[in-house]
Amino acid sequence: MSTTQCSVCGTGFVPRFAFQVQRTADDVQYFCSQTCHEDHLFAADSRECSVCSETFRLQFAFQQVQVDGETRYFCSADCRQAELAEVERRRTSMRRIAVLNQKGGTGKTTTSVNVAAGLADLGYRVLLMDLDAQGNVAVSLGLSAQYTLYHVLVDGQHPTDCIVPVAPNLDAIISNTSLAQAEARLVTAAERYKVLAQRMSRITNYDYVIMDCAPSLSVLNQNALTFADHILIPVSCDYLSLVGVRQVLRTLKKVNEILLQPVSVLGVVPTFYDKRTKISAEAMSTLQAYFQDKVFPPIHVNTRLKEAPSHKKTIFEHDPDGRGAEDYRMLVREIAERCGTTVAPATGKESEVGVQHA
Repeated sequence: MSTTQCSVCGTGFVPRFAFQVQRTADDVQYFCSQTCHEDHLFAADSRECSVCSETFRLQFAFQQVQVDGETRYFCSADCRQAELAEVERRRTSMRRIAVLNQKGGTGKTTTSVNVAAGLADLGYRVLLMDLDAQGNVAVSLGLSAQYTLYHVLVDGQHPTDCIVPVAPNLDAIISNTSLAQAEARLVTAAERYKVLAQRMSRITNYDYVIMDCAPSLSVLNQNALTFADHILIPVSCDYLSLVGVRQVLRTLKKVNEILLQPVSVLGVVPTFYDKRTKISAEAMSTLQAYFQDKVFPPIHVNTRLKEAPSHKKTIFEHDPDGRGAEDYRMLVREIAERCGTTVAPATGKESEVGVQHA
């Protein structure tokens, strides 16, 4: 991690402890020592309570807490407890979904991007995370960032520093080829399957976290499964993809039995479905026989879905009235229902998702 300058005495240092970085909505302060931290802490005459808005003099350490990368202030122990209870409520209600199939070419990134955008369009706060070193999320949406998921996993960078705003209600943490180095570092780390969950525990202000996973059985994917509540399995309508599903289920069994992490299959998404072909009908029949009611309505073969990434757009922006957008809207609503979250009723036509490009 790079050297920074103490906000009190100007000394250069590398932050290693939580007290050395204090974030507010407007600024970030750095402290090389406890002495400088205390000098800063007691310098201001007053603060406004983050819960009740009462103005008070900051006197005790318990009166400030880092929440989602921002410092919150409390005039009393009761206000602090109320805030921490709300943080825990948000943490337990947040749905974490890993989009995973160990076979490539099944539409994982297309599904991750459009499910995230669709949920955001319904009014949910969504964080889209790229766990693939190919960095296809950034490529698909035209995003760039100084810090990526690599910095979260390896350097311990606060996730807030790595978040890129994408659209209303939608943020992302992107990746690039450096993530392959993170994979090598995680192999030798203590509790290597839990690093992602530990780092991301500091983020609670989202309704959904959608993770686009690489087509492999890797330490990163096992981190994703340890962090996730559910997995969503895109399956292209061909024979080889059905083999990939069996591999995912074996990995899931390992996570549930060895890592003692309860992860459920939210559902299977048939992709590249073409009702005119025999193989699509056979694939649907096989999936429904095995997964029964966990099979989502299919995503049809659609030229506009293939075009959207080249325009750095989601399907809702590229072709909002087309079949691809219709398929993903239906999928998103069913995901929200299966996750037990309330789908807000649409008022007229649903808003189109716009993307802020880098």
